[in-house]
Amino acid sequence: MFGTFWSRLGRYRKLSALSLGQLEKSVMECMWEHGECAVRDLHAQYNGKLAYTTLMTTLDRLHKKGLLARRKDGKAFIYQPLLSREELDRSIARDLIGVLLEDRSAQPFSVLASFVDAINEQDEELLAALEDEIKKRRANSAKTLEG
Repeated sequence: MFGTFWSRLGRYRKLSALSLGQLEKSVMECMWEHGECAVRDLHAQYNGKLAYTTLMTTLDRLHKKGLLARRKDGKAFIYQPLLSREELDRSIARDLIGVLLEDRSAQPFSVLASFVDAINEQDEELLAALEDEIKKRRANSAKTLEG
């Protein structure tokens, strides 16, 4: 029973979004702020506090994890984010919720209700916005079925 869920969750944790280290997160923040950078540009952003080769390796890792695109410019690579911060957050949440809902022993309503509980504790306005979003999606679904 637990083996299936935990093995899926274990595989999920290995995905790029959840396996970012502190430096990788910091580099992604710089990338989102600047749009695209070469290693030399990023090195300048860190004011020499990190070795050039450390940043080069970090950018390469983020590229291999599918978070950065890169193109050759002379001898250097120019990197740019493939996802916005919001898109990455949304992807992480969607994937994690998907893992939780795939678990046959879990009750889908209980899983989703726990998210609503967490939202309610944080922000009543966010809960109202979620309710509005559900209404919009139901209306769009109804229009699609009618059309």
